[in-house]
Amino acid sequence: MNVYRTEAALAAGEYDKRLTAVYGAPSLEFQRGRYTEALRSFARLYGTGRDVRLFSVPGRSEISGNHTDHNHGRVIAAAVNVDIIAVAAPNDSDIIRIQSEGFPEDIVSLSAIEPENAEKFDSSALIAGMCAGFKNNGYNYGGFDAYTVSDVLKGSGLSSSAAFEVMVGNILNNCFNDGLIPAPEIAKIAQYAENVFFGKPCGLMDQTACAVGGFVAIDFLEPAKPVIEKMDFDLSQAGYSLCIINTGGSHADLNEDYASIPAEMKAIASYFGRETLRGLTLPVVIASTPALRSEFGDRALLRAVHFISENDRVARQTDALRQGDTETFLDGVTESGLSSFRWLQNVYTVKNVGEQGLSLALCIAENILSGCAEKWAARVHGGGFAGTIQAFVPSACVDSFRTGMDAVFGGGSCAVLSVRADGACEIQHEN
Repeated sequence: MNVYRTEAALAAGEYDKRLTAVYGAPSLEFQRGRYTEALRSFARLYGTGRDVRLFSVPGRSEISGNHTDHNHGRVIAAAVNVDIIAVAAPNDSDIIRIQSEGFPEDIVSLSAIEPENAEKFDSSALIAGMCAGFKNNGYNYGGFDAYTVSDVLKGSGLSSSAAFEVMVGNILNNCFNDGLIPAPEIAKIAQYAENVFFGKPCGLMDQTACAVGGFVAIDFLEPAKPVIEKMDFDLSQAGYSLCIINTGGSHADLNEDYASIPAEMKAIASYFGRETLRGLTLPVVIASTPALRSEFGDRALLRAVHFISENDRVARQTDALRQGDTETFLDGVTESGLSSFRWLQNVYTVKNVGEQGLSLALCIAENILSGCAEKWAARVHGGGFAGTIQAFVPSACVDSFRTGMDAVFGGGSCAVLSVRADGACEIQHEN
């Protein structure tokens, strides 16, 4: 349908069933308006007579498995109810044009989708990389125009870049491949785009969670063929919200901190003739403590301890989610947070020990929640050192928790989220 007919269908409620399934009934009116405004913006840029389609890709949150994927470990992640939406239409050309609200338009020629032509760390590189990935895997691709709007804020730790990559794949999949490419394949192509074209050596967790949706367990024992399991666990039904608290810390000059973690873990693994820590047990590592301390230092050894215990913990949490055992799952979140703080040591940077926003946020969260609820959990979120923490907050405590965190870190710093069942999808009308 063209823009005008699609807008009329939105107003007439023809998208209501799908919008409600993706976003929930309380958000229906807001989402109708959001998609309507995106349609109008598309029309102003690319014309009203185009047959347009509507798409959505969620952000994601790392749930457990802090810094385990790069050593072939296990992780749990989840799609969350903030997303990037797109109005898109094929344009019968070899040009992709994407206008993201608030950013310059990206224009990519399909005749130049080679890594050497990509502008590193630019969104156009992600678009080119997605197309190259589709081409390399024998999938169809083509030119299109799109207007996108996102509430997956940059710097929130909810993976705005992965959502954008997967959105490009979502459009290519549905417009040129009849939606037949499985979500995990879209995620792998997105990782390729970010690694090879954009220039960031990321893992696969972010893209998989955005593409697949819901709670997802990923085992990277064989990184080229990760085992992905989507789990049917309803966090809201269990009586909890997922809160992400942005402490306002800067990620500048933290590359060395981030790089040191996989490097030190792999150094310990090398002592045992391995490339990664996966497969090593705690008794084996502890038995070699004197030699490991002497050769690699105490922190590297502690980080290896974190990996082994965290990897085992994710397996237990995955089983708890399968069984709907909320208490055991939350206990694992708390244990993960303590291990990250003590053994992994990624809650603040040693370059600036005076700035400990994550430590403070965890302290404030504990202070509020221990006086409000018997069972709750909080941990560092994502890569750490600065940025965000996450907390699983009982419904009855959400308002007081948000008020308390905002009082310390500023209004709007505490985002109250839910886990979204749908991953990358098309928003289709009912006729």
